Amino acid sequence: MARAAVGTDVALEESVAVIAALVDTWHPDNGSLSLFLGCPGGGGAEAGRFLCAAADLHRAMLLLATDGADLQGPGEWLVRAHELLEAAMQRLQLELELLLSALRSNAVDGAIAGHGDQDAAVVGHIREVAKAMMAAGYGMECVSTFKSHRRAELAGAVHRLLGFSPSQHTRFHKLTWNQVDGKVQSWHAAAGFAFTSAFSNERLFCHSVFAADAAVADKVFADIASDHAAELLAVAEAAVARAGRVPERLFHVLDVHGTLAEILPAIVSVIGDNSEVTTRATAAIRNAGEAARGTLASFEETILKATSKAAAPGGAVHPLTRYVMNYLVVLADYEDTLARIYQQCRGANSSGYGSASPDSPSTLNPIDRLVSVLLRKLNAMAGRYQSPALRSLFMANNTHYVGKKVRGSSKLDGILGEDWTSAQRAEVRRHVDACVHSAWQDVLAGGGEGAEAAVREAVATQQRWVAADDEMGYALRAAAAAAVVPAYMALYRLHGAAAWLTPGDVNAMIDRLYAGPRNAVSGSGRPPAGVRRRDARVCL
Repeated sequence: MARAAVGTDVALEESVAVIAALVDTWHPDNGSLSLFLGCPGGGGAEAGRFLCAAADLHRAMLLLATDGADLQGPGEWLVRAHELLEAAMQRLQLELELLLSALRSNAVDGAIAGHGDQDAAVVGHIREVAKAMMAAGYGMECVSTFKSHRRAELAGAVHRLLGFSPSQHTRFHKLTWNQVDGKVQSWHAAAGFAFTSAFSNERLFCHSVFAADAAVADKVFADIASDHAAELLAVAEAAVARAGRVPERLFHVLDVHGTLAEILPAIVSVIGDNSEVTTRATAAIRNAGEAARGTLASFEETILKATSKAAAPGGAVHPLTRYVMNYLVVLADYEDTLARIYQQCRGANSSGYGSASPDSPSTLNPIDRLVSVLLRKLNAMAGRYQSPALRSLFMANNTHYVGKKVRGSSKLDGILGEDWTSAQRAEVRRHVDACVHSAWQDVLAGGGEGAEAAVREAVATQQRWVAADDEMGYALRAAAAAAVVPAYMALYRLHGAAAWLTPGDVNAMIDRLYAGPRNAVSGSGRPPAGVRRRDARVCL
């Protein structure tokens, strides 16, 4: 026992002597030169000797603590050894800071994942230092230094990606919507890259440094990444809250929902399915979906409550029709996102946009529902016209515009389907026929010289009316000519001597109607490009 104690004593003396010399050379107060980075007097060999000497000293201290009862004055040796070990660990803590600073990479460019020989070498040095500090019982200091540095690096990376500090989300309510919009646009790219690349690389880095203990690596990564991940999610939450239920801001909410849905698998994979971050991301997706459904409900309410002091002049396309259809063309691009959102509310008991039942139309196809709401609203608006013919013209113009916008959008056309398109064409034709028969009824039902006066009156009245576009104008003229000219011709043959207008005159007068909302040349009887005269009804 005495022989073992003497051996321990000698080992401790030798370790103290070696480490004392190295600590004296590389004392933490002697500047910021690095053992590992090739500074004068430093280098790999010197760093290796320092790590070995520190490990030997720690082992000797453990032996002394075990066998010290048989030694002379073990307390003095332990005090001296502890002082040297403390200085050595302070040096290694400084080395850790120098190495982390020298890495000069962040979670964005992927260098911490081991890209590049130089970075890989620095990561290797960091791992050696961490291993030495953990083994010597200085794990708390090691982890604290590592986390502090990496948090700052990751915060800087996120800030650079966003173009602003994510903590600014708390001031979103004070910003204009345009300012919020600009920040949210940068958030999409930042969040996507952060969760699919930056955090993944940071996790690899932590596991590389603390390879000896996966649990420690996981805990260190969680402490580094969780706050930054939460701040990124907070930006999305603040943007959704700031959007409110304003229809024009719905697309930003849908974009946020789409980005969150895309990055959720990465969040689960990197941070963990039971983590607070994953729970928060899932809640953010759900809340964005609820906000979107609420906004669509408000949009429907806006359509239903739309009012104007006067009917659209001349039976023209109503501004509400243009607004809603342009809105739906854009909304159709979010078909997949809308499908996910409305799947969220399956199983709810009540109907409507906010909490729709699983099989309700609003759940399966909100766009179809909004188109139907618009058409019903237009039918109600048509009642403002006292003239039955003008009511029919208004409906012909507006339903034609709706159908044309649908056919012009492959997404919208695909959502509503061929059956809807065919039924809509038939509806437009029905309104055109009703307009023509009502506007020319006095001619069609009259006889003798009264037919001429009826023609002049009908033409004078319709000169103030407009068509939605050239296509609709041509269809209206063709339908009027097909109905009126043969009837007038029959009367002309009976009363031609007394009639001043010939059937050709009537046809020419009809041909000058409905030049359209753009100052088209009157008297053009040509159909729109690509439409033959006999196909006039088909073009609707």
